[in-house]
Amino acid sequence: MLPPQRHKLIPTHWGTYEIKDAESLQAQAWGGDEEPSPFWEGLNLGTTSARVARPAVRASFLEKQHRADGRMRGSEPFVEVDWATALDLAAAQIERVRKEHGNAAIYGGSYGWASTGRFHHAQSQIHRALNAMGGYTRSVNSYSYGAAEVILPHVIGSLAGLTGQHTTWASITEHTRLLVAFGGLPEKNARSNSGGVSRHHYRQTLERLKVQGAQVVSISPIRDDTNTDCQWLAIRPQTDVALMLALAYVLESENLVERSFMDRCTTGYERFRKYLLGCTDLIPKTPGWAAEICGIDASEITRLAQAMASSRTMIAMSWSLQRAQNGEQPYWMAIVLASMLGQIGQEGGGFGFGYAAINNAGIENLPFQFPALDQGRNPISSFIPVARIADMLLNKGQTYRYNGATLSYPDVRLVYWAGGNPFHHHQDLLRFRRAWSVPEVVIVNEPWWTASARHADIVFPVTVQYERNDIACNSRDPVLIAAAAQTAPFAEARTDYAVFAELAARLGCEEAFTEGRSEEQWLRFLYQTAVRNATDKGIFLPTFDEFWSAGHVEMTPTKASPLLRAFIDEPAKRPLKTPSGRIEIFSAVIEGFGISDQPGHPVWIEPREWLGSELARAFPLHLMSNAPSTKLHSQFDHAPHSLASKIAGREALRIHPDDATPRQISPGQIVRVFNDRGSCLAGAVVSDAVTPGVIQMATGAWLNLMASEDGGHMDVHGNPNVLTPDVGTSEIAQACSANSCLVEVEPYDDELPPITCFDLPDGLNETV
Repeated sequence: MLPPQRHKLIPTHWGTYEIKDAESLQAQAWGGDEEPSPFWEGLNLGTTSARVARPAVRASFLEKQHRADGRMRGSEPFVEVDWATALDLAAAQIERVRKEHGNAAIYGGSYGWASTGRFHHAQSQIHRALNAMGGYTRSVNSYSYGAAEVILPHVIGSLAGLTGQHTTWASITEHTRLLVAFGGLPEKNARSNSGGVSRHHYRQTLERLKVQGAQVVSISPIRDDTNTDCQWLAIRPQTDVALMLALAYVLESENLVERSFMDRCTTGYERFRKYLLGCTDLIPKTPGWAAEICGIDASEITRLAQAMASSRTMIAMSWSLQRAQNGEQPYWMAIVLASMLGQIGQEGGGFGFGYAAINNAGIENLPFQFPALDQGRNPISSFIPVARIADMLLNKGQTYRYNGATLSYPDVRLVYWAGGNPFHHHQDLLRFRRAWSVPEVVIVNEPWWTASARHADIVFPVTVQYERNDIACNSRDPVLIAAAAQTAPFAEARTDYAVFAELAARLGCEEAFTEGRSEEQWLRFLYQTAVRNATDKGIFLPTFDEFWSAGHVEMTPTKASPLLRAFIDEPAKRPLKTPSGRIEIFSAVIEGFGISDQPGHPVWIEPREWLGSELARAFPLHLMSNAPSTKLHSQFDHAPHSLASKIAGREALRIHPDDATPRQISPGQIVRVFNDRGSCLAGAVVSDAVTPGVIQMATGAWLNLMASEDGGHMDVHGNPNVLTPDVGTSEIAQACSANSCLVEVEPYDDELPPITCFDLPDGLNETV
């Protein structure tokens, strides 16, 4: 029996909250956080809007099962059924697909942001369950930084500086004198972190930089991508590689390259140097050449390069830059530029990716590892890059190239999704909707009636963070939180664990999935494992009951060395895990992939969609579909803080006055945003915080499609992913390329359609 708690803490991905009034269930920011996130402002945890109350089955699927027409997903009513009926139906379909088509015909979809808990982590739960059932086709890499995940091991042998092991903010604030931020350092992104956030530190960190006299240069099409005093270089979207090449050209031509560092720690510079100077393509990558591409004055480029060479410089790059066509190139080029400066491994110098992308990037690690729920072993080798799911469903058996290999898409018959909303984070959503109609069965675990739930065959209602017991922590947050349930589960909702345990029992693998443990027994098991890990490091945690009663325990992180310091100090004794053991400015492995326009080193490759392309004649505005400031991804889009930011119920769109005036667009006006892929409505905000030719529209609005007269659909709520392209970054990573998107905008003068995405689907009972 779990002991009572003295504090009512609720850890979330965007901050820690506490309950002061158990009856009203009003959440407020935890007093231990000096910079609390506003995401939950005004939220009553008892709110039941858009919750899935009971198991529900698509009407025709209930009658015909897998023979029902998948094209009706998202457009026909649901029928609520009892738990036994829904579980029996789902288990029978899983068993049918296993027997008739093999386990590779099951795709297990998830995304890691569903829960902050170490046990009720939806991604771990679904993968553990499907592995116990015989395995499944899995995904690799992420939407956030999929291109980086593939290119970095080729260049530096690991993901260091992307998902951890950064040169710390403490080192930067003390030693950096010039922080060059490609993609900026947006506070809105730094509010969140997978696994939870106890304390936010963005403003304090940048204030310390300012006090130390460091200069910050923010290179972005959006001025407030950095929320501090800085020099803003308004770059044309997707041209950062051209700018960095010009910076490198200045370093090389003015003899500012640290040759000794290059000789000791890198390989392949001469191959790259010939390209840089124009020896291979007859185009020297001068500041004048780059100015025509990126829109930044040549003299400004020269001055920045000289300043970088004369100062302790940190090159920071946002995750967003690699979410574009050929998104592997800017990350590779950033490492080359940092190598030429010769400051990698020094305090406050070098490079790092994702500073301010999440709260804990650049924060010291805890001295021990807190365990996660073991997912087991997947005996099925079939996989896809995560952003290629629509390609997989539409092109079964078709071959494609990924990271030097030729692969083929499996014949997936059943999709099971738990955690995450693919109708939010995927691109070209009308194409994705067509792809979603292909599998015979779609099963979804969901707390809310999102578009993913509305496009399912079977929907299991599951609990949210504050309706279950868990332990929240991440490897770079100093507070371990006992996340007790603050209220009973809504209606008939159950935990993902309970759902999968029931399915496992029906499929003969309950013991493999549960190991005979209840929720509480799993929490105690995981905590005891953590206690042993901590004791091995000389750290002594309280007993589980003491920890649970207190509500949280604080730990002391370890001091970290700068990124790649050990390698830089002794490159021969501590080589990188690259073929050469060094930083690979030229990679023979990537050259061997035989990719057109890719000679084995970073290059400027003109994207298909950018402001310098022919397509810009028809669609002359570049859409930046960045992370929202009022929610995390699409979570709690219907909460007060998110709703308050909308214009006539639509997501806001920022447009420069020079673009708004000729289109007769005024502030607050509803506009139609469109291209050849789709269209959506948005509310106009006229602002010079975006550069001319660029519009900015946050992701996260729940998809709300309305049939159009031409037989298509328009999103009336403001989801920009009906516009973004669903093509891989390149054959290297096949990652998300959402930021390669051209559109046009016009006033919308018709009667405004209603917003219905927060209503219950047709056929469901309004009462609980």
